[in-house]
Amino acid sequence: MEKVYLPTRQYRIVEVLAKDKSIDIVELAKKLNVKPEDIMRDLAELESLGLLRVERRIIQEPIITEEGMIVLQKGLPEERVYRVIHRCINEKINEFMKCVSNEAEMDPIHVKIGLQHLIRNNCLRIENRIVKINDDQGCFKALEEAAYIKAALKEVSEGKPVNDSLLSMLKRRKMVKTEKKKKLIINASPKLLELYDRGLIVEKELATVVYPKMAEELDKYIIKEFDLSISPPRLKAARLNAYMEFLDLVREILVSMGFEEVKGPHVELEFWNFDALFQAQDHPAREIHDTFFLKTEYKGKVLEELLERAKKIHEKGWNYQWNPLRALRPILRSQTTAVSVRTIYERGEGEYRVFSLDRVFRPETLDAKHAMEFYQLDGIIVGRNVNFKHLLAFFKEFAAALGIKEVWFKPGYFPFTEPSVEGFIKHPELGWIEVFPGGVFRPEVMEILGAPGIRAIAWGIGIDRLAMSVLGLNDIRDLFNKDLDFLRKMPSPKLPYFLTRTNSREVRVVKIPR
Repeated sequence: MEKVYLPTRQYRIVEVLAKDKSIDIVELAKKLNVKPEDIMRDLAELESLGLLRVERRIIQEPIITEEGMIVLQKGLPEERVYRVIHRCINEKINEFMKCVSNEAEMDPIHVKIGLQHLIRNNCLRIENRIVKINDDQGCFKALEEAAYIKAALKEVSEGKPVNDSLLSMLKRRKMVKTEKKKKLIINASPKLLELYDRGLIVEKELATVVYPKMAEELDKYIIKEFDLSISPPRLKAARLNAYMEFLDLVREILVSMGFEEVKGPHVELEFWNFDALFQAQDHPAREIHDTFFLKTEYKGKVLEELLERAKKIHEKGWNYQWNPLRALRPILRSQTTAVSVRTIYERGEGEYRVFSLDRVFRPETLDAKHAMEFYQLDGIIVGRNVNFKHLLAFFKEFAAALGIKEVWFKPGYFPFTEPSVEGFIKHPELGWIEVFPGGVFRPEVMEILGAPGIRAIAWGIGIDRLAMSVLGLNDIRDLFNKDLDFLRKMPSPKLPYFLTRTNSREVRVVKIPR
């Protein structure tokens, strides 16, 4: 057999495999003091030489839960209950639980769990609703079992394997959960083992460029050959982000329905965001948990006549002292409805359709369906004869243009519309999600804006959630993913139905069973 010459890192991989025979790529990378991705090319080259085989497995990897982290820090519930048991024993069960909760700083649920395990192991008993010590041997057994469980949990946290029965117990007690994970196992081939044992695998320095001074000692190097017949990889053509494509298509649909796009500032006054919408100044939505307030000395300006009209209508309708200074405070707008009311104030009476598709800001908790900064599609249809039926017809027509087959409507409540509606669509993974909130602007809103007697139907559509459904995403955070590979794989939005007057028949309004 001929000798095989390998560069330094590939030779070190062979050394590890000759000893371990089979190893996980993460462990291999640790032994080489490199990242797993750094050795992928080396593994491919060694596999092409027949020296190893890369095996891909899907495993269920145990992950410590929040409950498990609490146990690692403070102990199991039965241990924590037992530590303070001498201060609370011989009390009625309710008093016992309160005592333990205070002494051990435990919530009632964990006190109950600890009590149940101590009773199960015959450490405690309940007699005439009084908690008593039953058997010291039972207490020793309970603590021994707890120590055994905690030791297994610690091994999981350190990445060590535990047997299936212990893992099942940890999962049952919600200390551990399992997640699917791809695992690469590197296996030494018989060829590698034979060549290595016979000393036929030799380490040499890799050279990708040959200099004249190296001419006399080329035998010291592995000369990296270049195959000029292989075409270099092509760069993928640039494309718009699929989400941006979706937003542009939404704009096209609305323009085809006779709407005009309008814009407004991101930093808005409370007046346009709330007060012009007849939203009382003590409404919960105007507090810090729903609105971003700006720390600045800047105070906006609104015409005195408009402020006086708002003051009169607010105080008459809500029966409180309206504060114009609060109305002039700057905020990050929480709804693009602020753009709609600005438009009504500027255009007044008449018939027009406008929409605003832009970002809004709310202090939400980031999850699969919520974000702190997101796009909202706001729109209004203004005229003397528009009514609530026109709003429902618009939602159905718009849903049809997006290829959405099922829409569920239920009565809703918003401070500035009456009647109001909430429309839901069916997401294949997340279930029914709200995307179509809207209603008819209250007369007080139109009066504040200087258009009494005129009607306006309005909506603030959760366009990000609509995009999730059209693009086949399960997590709203993926709309702003920075991973280029992920973005390239995102499908371009396809609107299967172009807008026509018959499209609304394609939408099936469904009733959800309670």
